[in-house]
Amino acid sequence: MSRYRDVALFCLLALFWGGSFVAIEVGLDFYPPVLYAAYRFDVAALALISYVLLTESDPFPRSRGDLAAIGFSGGLSVAANNSLLFVGQQYTTSGIASITYSLVPIATVAVAAAWIGGADLDARGAVGVVLAFLGVGLVAQPDPANLGGGVAVGVGLIAIGVVAVAVGSVGLRTVETTFSSVALTGWAMGFGALAIHALSLGLGEGQRLPAAEPRALAALAFLGLLSSAVAYTIYFTLLDRLGPFEINLVSYVVPIVATVAGVLLLGESVTVFTLAGFTVIVLGFALLKRREIADAAAGIRFRA
Repeated sequence: MSRYRDVALFCLLALFWGGSFVAIEVGLDFYPPVLYAAYRFDVAALALISYVLLTESDPFPRSRGDLAAIGFSGGLSVAANNSLLFVGQQYTTSGIASITYSLVPIATVAVAAAWIGGADLDARGAVGVVLAFLGVGLVAQPDPANLGGGVAVGVGLIAIGVVAVAVGSVGLRTVETTFSSVALTGWAMGFGALAIHALSLGLGEGQRLPAAEPRALAALAFLGLLSSAVAYTIYFTLLDRLGPFEINLVSYVVPIVATVAGVLLLGESVTVFTLAGFTVIVLGFALLKRREIADAAAGIRFRA
C-alpha cells in the first residue's frame, strides 16, 4: 500500500510542479513578473509557516546554521531563481521553461563538484553535464541576428536561475540546521518573498493588490498553495522515503506535464527542436546518473 501511496504522491508532485509553469503564464497577463513571483511566496510562506507553527514543537530558527540555510534557500533557490524564472517565462512557453528547469539536478552535481569536491562527477558524468546544456541550447534555438530578444533570452534567464538553485542547494550541504526541512522551507519562502518584494520595488514595478479576476486568483492560489506549500511538503516526504535519485526523476516528468497542459489549456506549440532538446537533456542526465540507474534497475530485477 505504501508503494502505491508513494506513486500517487509522485504523480501529484509532477502535476503540481508541471502545472506551475502554466499558472505562471496565466498570471503574467495580470501582474508584473517579479511582483507576481513575490505574491507566489507570500501565499506559500503564509500557508507553510502556519502549518509548521501548528504541527511542530520547535519550528523556529535558533542557530547560525539555521540562518545560513534560510539565506541559501530563500535568497538563491527562492528569490533569485523565481525572479529570473518569472521574467524569463515572458519570452517562452510553459513547456520550454519547464524543460530548461529540468537542468536543476544536473547543474547541482556540477556545482557540487566545483564547490565541495568532484567525487560524483567523472569524465563520463562531465560529458553528461555538457550534453544537458547543449540540449538547452537546442530548446532555446538562439538566433545570432536576434540574441537580444525572443526565446533565447527567456531560456538564458531561466538557466541562470537554475544555477542559483544549484548553488543554494549545495550551500545547504555546508551548514548544519536544527529544525526540519519543512520548517526550513517555510522560513526560506518568507525570507524569499521579502527579498523579491524589495527587488520588485527596486525595478520600479507598479505595486498593487492581487487581481480579483477569477483566472488570476486561481493561478495565484495554484502557485502559492499547491505548487509551493503542498508540493514541497510532498517533496520532502518522498525524499525521506525514496531518496534523492528517485525523487529527482520528477524533474523529467514535470516538463511532460507542463508541455501537455500548455498545449491543451493555452494553445502553445511544440517544435521538433524543443523535443530534441529535452531528449538530449534526459540523455545527459542518464549518463551523469548511470550508476544510480543501474542500481535501481538491479533492485527492480531483484524484487521481481
